[in-house]
Amino acid sequence: MSLYTDWTEMVVDYVKTKGENAFWAEYSKLEKAIYKELLANNKEVIKTTINELAKKYNSTVEFTMGFMDGINDSLKNQYDLETIDADTEVVLDLNLETLYFNMLDAKAEYLYTLPQWEGIFSEEKRNEIQKQYRESKIVRNLDKVGRNDECPCGSGKKYKKCCGKDK
Repeated sequence: MSLYTDWTEMVVDYVKTKGENAFWAEYSKLEKAIYKELLANNKEVIKTTINELAKKYNSTVEFTMGFMDGINDSLKNQYDLETIDADTEVVLDLNLETLYFNMLDAKAEYLYTLPQWEGIFSEEKRNEIQKQYRESKIVRNLDKVGRNDECPCGSGKKYKKCCGKDK
């Protein structure tokens, strides 16, 4: 069984026994601590293992694997998480714009409001990424049929005289 599978199973058990709030309290504490350091030293590429991170932040390898699961989409070179074990060297080479965007997407206010971001992106840049995030969530129906367009059913009539008659 992989460490990633251990992580996902541990989450289910943890929530069942201790509750969802307890899970998020422990996980967010670890996540916030690691991100504070990564962002403060954002010019450095960190090479480490799950074991080393777990020891450094006084956590379990399962919770630390959860951190890897969360950060993976923001890495320049993503990992197949199923193949990582506790002693696999991982390179935390971040795409910072993607990371900020993903923190917005996760609604992780405790992360995207960290003061370390101020030293990375200007307020204008953060606002620009926030705008991109909001726009990515807008659903636009580009295939809308206008009243005077030909009906998509193929009758040759105007939409308003055919399928759109009762709308």
